[in-house]
Formats: sequence, structure tokens, C-alpha cells
Amino acid sequence: MAVVSANRLELLQIAEAVAREKVIDRSIVIDAMEEAIAKAARSRYGAETDVHAEIDPKTGALRLSRHLVVVDEVENDAREVTLDQARRYNPGALVGDVISDTLPPFDFGRVAAQSAKQVIVQKVRDAERDRQFDEYKDRIGEIVNGLVKRVEYGNVIVDLGRGEGIVRRDEMIPRETFRPGDRIRSYLFDVRREVRGPQIFLSRSHPQFMAKLFGQEVPEIYDGIVEVKAVARDPGSRAKIAVISRDGSIDPVGACVGMRGSRVQAVVGELQGEKVDIIPWSEDQATFIVNALQPAEVVKVVLDEEADRIEVVVPDDQLSLAIGRRGQNVRLASQLTGWDIDILTEAEESERRQKEFAERTAVFMAALDVDETVGQLLAAEGFRNVEEIAYVEPGELANIQGLDEESGTEIQARAQDHLARVESEFDAKRQELGVADDLREIDGVTTPMLVAFGENDVKSIEDLAGCATDDLVGYTEGRGPEATKHAGYLDGFEISRAEAEAMIMAARVKAGWIEAPVEADEGEQTDGEPEAV
Repeated sequence: MAVVSANRLELLQIAEAVAREKVIDRSIVIDAMEEAIAKAARSRYGAETDVHAEIDPKTGALRLSRHLVVVDEVENDAREVTLDQARRYNPGALVGDVISDTLPPFDFGRVAAQSAKQVIVQKVRDAERDRQFDEYKDRIGEIVNGLVKRVEYGNVIVDLGRGEGIVRRDEMIPRETFRPGDRIRSYLFDVRREVRGPQIFLSRSHPQFMAKLFGQEVPEIYDGIVEVKAVARDPGSRAKIAVISRDGSIDPVGACVGMRGSRVQAVVGELQGEKVDIIPWSEDQATFIVNALQPAEVVKVVLDEEADRIEVVVPDDQLSLAIGRRGQNVRLASQLTGWDIDILTEAEESERRQKEFAERTAVFMAALDVDETVGQLLAAEGFRNVEEIAYVEPGELANIQGLDEESGTEIQARAQDHLARVESEFDAKRQELGVADDLREIDGVTTPMLVAFGENDVKSIEDLAGCATDDLVGYTEGRGPEATKHAGYLDGFEISRAEAEAMIMAARVKAGWIEAPVEADEGEQTDGEPEAV
């Protein structure tokens, strides 16, 4: 009995020690032991025998048993038993019940013991991996501290205490080096399940790494009084961070800088001397972009919200500062704001305005048969094309200094005649290209558009119905200076993506490909989704 008691106590001590070392639940270790012992027992009693092992978690007592299914006719002696035999164990047994038959203890052989050990090791390893994944998946977005375990081909393996993370070479700050045993802080940005266990991915070049560092150094950010709205980094060189204060009495930039720059210097030190521009965030996009281009001064901002582009005019002597070394300043400002930024000097912007003014003047002179003075008057008044002159209120032309009512009426009549001639020319070309008349019935389609369609082999309702929105308005591949613009069939026409999509959908309805959406009665709503035929 003494030997048996010692064995029982030893089982529980082993389970307790393994659970504590691997930081997993003791019941998982006991379950692994039970499965390992059952596997070893099957090597003794037969592989087909349904052997079960049970360890009492309080006393450590081990019980081996085999499970037999009660059947009318036995086909497998190792797993089945007849009803008569079952009722010797349990008088109330019925067909389909499971009978538990206790097995005598046995001595483990070397092979069985080795097999049992492998089962326990594998089960414990799986439980440890599950624990690591569950623990670290909830810490994504945090800064973690660890010790450098080893460096492999530029990748740094980090011991996190209860797990092991990796900082890949492309996630390191350029030119920084670590040796085994060094302490390292990094941003946990992803945890993935893989065959070899959970992989914890760390980064020191991630933009949020800097944001989290400011959160640790600036109490106002930690408390939520100051919020980091956007971050852009060129790791190891320069970064921009946009902040806003929810308390009007607290300066967000000053809070991040700290007394004599102590707070920002702590972050810069961790980032290996990376220069940080702290700028105030603004809901007004123009103001925000002006702030993002600091330290350069901005004279004028022109937003193109449809194309997500912005033109910024700076003094001639500020151009190099606004662009930055190798375009770094404007690139970071673009990343920070989400806008594509074009920078012009005052001289370039003035030259462009003069060129546009001269082009408009020439167009008005040719189309309206007026002299240069009148053409300049119309261009200076803000008219961009002949259509605006043709359909403007007659009184507005008469109010232009240098023109009277009679002159205004004459100019407008000439504009309308010019448009009629152009319309006739385009219609003749449309017919020459073989573009169908029914394309005119699509809302928003003009005769010049019909010519553009014909030049791109879109000559029928079915051809237009088969187009995609990108075919009509084009698309941009990539971002920033490396972006590539792909022109559409209607490139040069002032048409939005929504308008182009509406044309295509109308063509599909007219071609019978889809049903027209049912008009909702007043007070009713419809899904608005066309039903496919």
C-alpha cells in the first residue's frame, strides 16, 4: 500500500509541477496523463480495446477500464458484449448501453512508457500554445518588453516571458542593432496560429509604435485628454504625428513636447534619434494640410475633393523646405492627411493662371467672334466655357463693366449658335461612327459623349451595359508620385463615378439585363436593389 500511495502522490505532484511550469491548468495535464496511460494500456490489452484511464484529481488513484457496447449479436469481442453477459455486470442493462469493465493494473514496458511520455509532452505543448495564443491575441496593439534571445539573418527573436516573438528585419528601425541579452521594446501588431505554434509578430517601425510610446510618456494621452489622430513615419529618419485636445485649456502640442522637450526626447531616444514633428489636428482639411506641411509656409490651398488631390502654393524660397529632402516632407504630409498633395510656387501658380486666362480668352474669341478685349472681360468675370455664357441669365452679361444690354444679348445669341453648330458637327460624327440613336435616351449622355463612345467601340445599349465604371471614368493605380492614371472613355468630361454608374445601370435596364427598381410610394421604402433577370 505504501508503494501504491507513493505512486499516486507522485502523479499529482508531476501534474502540479508541469502545470505551474507551463502556466496551464492542472486538469489539462491530468487529462494528458489519462490519455497517455490509456494508450499504453491498449498496447497491453489490444489496440481494438476501448481502454479508458481515470485519475482521481484529489487522491491520485488510477482506475483502468474498458468500455463495451451492449448489442444483440457480437461482431467485435473487444468492443461489444451480448445482453446476457452485460446483465451480469448490470441487471438493468439494455441494448445500446455502454458497460464499464475494470481492468487489472499492469507494469509499463519501456516502449509503452516512452509512448505515454510522447503523448503527455504533445498534449502539454498544444495546451501551452493555446494559452499563448489566447493571451497574446488580446494584447495586439500594445507595446511589449522582452529580452533578445537570438538574432537570425537580421530577424530578432524576443523572449517575452510567457512566449516568444519575432521582429523581422523589415520591421526594424534602419541601422539599429541588437545582441542577445539586450532589452527591447516593440509593438505587437499580429498573432497568428501556425503549425509550429502561435507566431507573435512585433515591430519597431510601425507608425503605431510611436503613437503608443507617446501614450506612455504623455499622461494626457493616457488619460484620453489628448488624442493621437494620425501618424506617419519614415522609420529612423523623420515622423509626423497629429494630435488634438479635448480640453480647451490644454495645448496638445505642448503636452507632447513636455518641459524643455523631455517627453518628446524620451520618444526620440527610443526611436534612435528619429525627428518628430508634432502638429495640431483640425477638422478643416485645408488647415490640417497646412499644419502637416510645417515647417514650410503655405500661401494658398486648393482642394479637389472628388479626386482626393490638393494643390498647395508656397513662396518661391519655401519650395525645397515644403518638399523636403528626397520628397520626405510632402510624402509624410500626404500619408498623414490621406490627400495627394501637389506643391506649386507662387510663380508657377501665377504662370498657370495667366496661361488658363489666355486659353479661355482665345476660346471665347474664336467661338463668339469677338475681339480680345471682350474675350478678356468674359474670362476675367469667371466664365470657364461657352456653355456658361449661353445659359447664364441675360442680365448678368449686361452687368459686366464694358458691356451693355444689347452687347450681352448679342454675345449670348452667338454662344447659343456656336453650341448648335458644335452639336450638329458632333451628331454627324456620331452617325459616321455608327453609334445607335437610342443611346441618347440614357440620362446624362450628351452628343460629344456619344462620339467618345463610338471612338471606343461602344455603339449600342448592350455595349454600354457591358461596361464597368472604371471603363468610363478611368482609375488610378497606386498612390503618391508613383501612381499611374488610366484614362476612361469619358476622360475630359466633367462626370463623377456615381453619374457614370447611373448611366451603366440605366443601359442595363434598357437592354433588359435587369429590372428597373420599383418606385416607392410616398411613405414607403424599397430596398433599391435591382433584381437580376
